[in-house]
Amino acid sequence: MSAQPVLEPFAAASCEDVQLSLLGGFGLRVDGVRVELPHSAQRLISFLALKPRVPLRRVFVAGSLWTEASEAQANSSLRSALWRVQARVHLVEATGTQLALEPWVRDDLAPLTALTGRLTGEASPPSRAEVLALTHAGDLLPDWYDDWLIVERERVRQRRLHALEAACRSLTAAGRYADALDAGLAAIAVEPLRETGHAVVIEAHLAEGNLIEASRQYEQLRDLVREHLGTHPSARVRDLLRAVADAG
Repeated sequence: MSAQPVLEPFAAASCEDVQLSLLGGFGLRVDGVRVELPHSAQRLISFLALKPRVPLRRVFVAGSLWTEASEAQANSSLRSALWRVQARVHLVEATGTQLALEPWVRDDLAPLTALTGRLTGEASPPSRAEVLALTHAGDLLPDWYDDWLIVERERVRQRRLHALEAACRSLTAAGRYADALDAGLAAIAVEPLRETGHAVVIEAHLAEGNLIEASRQYEQLRDLVREHLGTHPSARVRDLLRAVADAG
């Protein structure tokens, strides 16, 4: 059996100095210093972070992360990944049967989840800083292709889209048109074929009195839908411009 590689350990972490990044790519910092981990260790930490912060059975974690391996091989891979984590910094509370991420590990997904929840549940417009946080938030571990990530990545993506559109609407109602357009255009950038994103941008342009800009946004949507789906935008979006034309 080959010897495990020697990894330089960090000092014991406190409840304030561990920051885990999951949006836009994996990252781990302890006391502000970037910590490099092998991919197997990154997968283990990310899997635990994306589950409710309760102890998980080792057999469940191993079977979820190494789906094509036998139970014995999966358990061996889990032990190796756990050792590679704990050799650098203590992040996982482990017993003979269960694993849980330590409570002092903070990740960047929790603040985004709280923000999207607030914006989709309230009518008050976000601050400029919150608009920027939503606009620049990346996808969840975008360069990973694990099956256990698919649903969670889409959940985060959908919450972000709904929050951006809700922000655009509330900012339009507040007369903050530049911020509203930032949010709406960010939603379109995430999913160009999503009609509701184009609709809130059109509504923001119309509220500001920019009919030409609104028409241009509609034409962009029309061309995208025609090219990719071979159809036309829905009547609801077309009616946004028709109502303005009829009023004129």
